[in-house]
Amino acid sequence: MRGLAGGMLGGLLGGMLFRSLGFAGYGGMGGGFGLMDLVILGAIGLAIYWVVKQRSQPAPIDGPHQRVAWGEREPEQYRGAASQATMVQDSDLDQGLAYIRQMDPGFEESRFREACTDLFFKVQAAWANRDLEPIRAILTSQMYAQLGAEVARLKNERRINRLENIAVRSVDLTEAWQEQGRDYVTVRFLANLLDYTVDETTTQIVSGSRTDPVKFEEYWTVTRPVGSNPWVLTAINQAGD
Repeated sequence: MRGLAGGMLGGLLGGMLFRSLGFAGYGGMGGGFGLMDLVILGAIGLAIYWVVKQRSQPAPIDGPHQRVAWGEREPEQYRGAASQATMVQDSDLDQGLAYIRQMDPGFEESRFREACTDLFFKVQAAWANRDLEPIRAILTSQMYAQLGAEVARLKNERRINRLENIAVRSVDLTEAWQEQGRDYVTVRFLANLLDYTVDETTTQIVSGSRTDPVKFEEYWTVTRPVGSNPWVLTAINQAGD
């Protein structure tokens, strides 16, 4: 759309210039620049400035419990790059798990779901406590840095994000593949909880609700070196990202 919009604006400008200089119009006649031409040119110039300005503005980054993406989600990064991936169809979950089992015969889906659920609760607790050190070993360096930046922001603003009555409704594996010597699995969590933020000094609620639970659907991607190795969290994505 950016290229199309630019082409349309450029065509309008070019047409006006050529018409005003006598290169367009009926019988090749031109009348020079008029007041209306100047007004239209000014409006088009403002439109071009607005489009460029809007395109150049960075997207805001919120905390993980505003349901935004965190970390690097490699399925999208490598999707379609069959020459670089050992898993050519990320929708084929069974094939992806089969690749993983080739290097880790002891891999069991039920035990893996339990381990991911434990990881889920550990991350939620560390976030609510504003202390990521207990979970540093189960995060990639990028995830640790991103979550750590948000924890620091909460502390600077003297805010505490409370996460209470967490109820996980379902835990489902959605993707599995191997890439560049690593295993990746994406797990879908459907859950609800009480999610609200309070002022550290006054304990007054500044956002969210202490009584109305919220439902959310998120996709957590974990990774490890190929083989029987510990899993670490590499990405959190909201449904629809």
